[in-house]
Amino acid sequence: MRADSERFFLIAAWLWIIGFTLFRIIYSGLFNLVPDETNYWQWSRHLAWGYHDQAPLIAWVIRLSTLLVGNTEIGVRLPSILSMTVASAYLIAIAKRWLGAYAAWSAAFMSHAILIFNVGGLLATPDSLQAAAWAACSYHAARGYEEDTWMQWLLAGCWFGAGMLGKYTMVMFPACVFLYGLLSKNHRTRLTHTRPYAALFLGGLMFYPVILWNARNGWNSLKHVAYLGGANEAISIHLKYFGDFIASQIGLLSPLVFLLAILAWILALQKPCREQKWIYLYITLTSFPVVAVFAVLSLHTRVYGNWPAAGYLTVSALIAAFFSRKTKPLIDNAMVRTGRRLWPWAVGSAYLFSALVLIQVVWPVVPIPVRYDRTAQEISGWKELGQRVGSILEAMPRPRKTFLFGIRYQIASELAFYTPGQPHTVSINKWKRPNVYDYWWKDEDLTGWDAVGVTYRPDSHKTRLYQVFDHVEPPVRLDIYQKRGFGKKETFIKSLYIYRAYGFKGGLRWVPPHPEDIRAG
Repeated sequence: MRADSERFFLIAAWLWIIGFTLFRIIYSGLFNLVPDETNYWQWSRHLAWGYHDQAPLIAWVIRLSTLLVGNTEIGVRLPSILSMTVASAYLIAIAKRWLGAYAAWSAAFMSHAILIFNVGGLLATPDSLQAAAWAACSYHAARGYEEDTWMQWLLAGCWFGAGMLGKYTMVMFPACVFLYGLLSKNHRTRLTHTRPYAALFLGGLMFYPVILWNARNGWNSLKHVAYLGGANEAISIHLKYFGDFIASQIGLLSPLVFLLAILAWILALQKPCREQKWIYLYITLTSFPVVAVFAVLSLHTRVYGNWPAAGYLTVSALIAAFFSRKTKPLIDNAMVRTGRRLWPWAVGSAYLFSALVLIQVVWPVVPIPVRYDRTAQEISGWKELGQRVGSILEAMPRPRKTFLFGIRYQIASELAFYTPGQPHTVSINKWKRPNVYDYWWKDEDLTGWDAVGVTYRPDSHKTRLYQVFDHVEPPVRLDIYQKRGFGKKETFIKSLYIYRAYGFKGGLRWVPPHPEDIRAG
């Protein structure tokens, strides 16, 4: 009977994952790409070993996917959807092997309720690639500690290398795993063998081309990451951003799931759990330090809510083991009993919140003021803009000597995807920030050309565009509306301004606001 019960829960977990994968494939084609997605798609048209903002794997997998599926929303998003499926599969493997079949089902059931995993499993971002690599590394490194075989350690190394190619924050994983080894009475001797270090070397070898690319390009990726981490600011400790960080974590997980994660970490570090099941300490040290590092960083600079997302993967199995109703916890205290009472409410509220967000994206029925509805701002109007810009481009005096541009890379990327024919576009970075477009275009490539460009400002021709063009016509205003609410009322979302400019003089590249800027040079 027990074997039949375990088989039932494992089958249920796999069906849940497969069902969500199919749902995401269908759902991903129902709404426009957001600007960062079109930016990564642009990268896929300029394959390289590195990019200014991020590691290169997202571009490579989008290129492969769009070759197979086409340059469509589904084609761009398919790698992220499949990556989250891989992450879920490894999460089930971790839970099943060390925590039981019911914990595996509960982990699968709960993790698919969490908003940050739903977003990561839909949008084309490096986070989903890192999620797959983090979960896989967690599994194979755990088996490496348990069995000490070359195969498991080298598989962990391969996944570590893939994770580094996906997102730079993967660099924290070896530190987490080695910290466990140092603190573990059971497995400390593993660190005296060569296998873990061979795995680390293998992952580093896979990442070496990215290091070489950075060395040849002024370490610009490293400078960008350092800038985001507050290296350009004077060292200071304050609470200016800490509250925002905590609020973002609560929002992306749901309040009760966030609370259960904290309770699970505390319980796992208690003596009975540490001594009876080594996996509790291992899971804690492959999850909590990631969140803790970014929480500390938020005391100095702004931290985006998705940065510590990988830290919540393995803790999902821990939450399931402690708090799902049919598991038998190693200890019974007030925290365990509180968590078990909260479990159904945590999972239910997480599913409700995620469902509301996903419905709002495609069918905006929740009466949120437009200025607070970030999804409406980011996905609305790009197809209309592409059609209008395409018509204006055809009417230009020299359409073959006319390029499309945005002052922001986000607009330039959306233009590239949604303008008929998907032409190559330009981001004029002079006034904003350095990005990948600085590697693709030089002033001499376009000097003397005409252009059609888009900004959010109706006065760009007065304040900026005359610095880089001989003549600029007043803009054509394009108002974007969206049908909202149950009555499908046309609601104003934003305005975009389309410019016709003539005689490009040069000035594509970003100009540092001051020479001390860490990104300069």
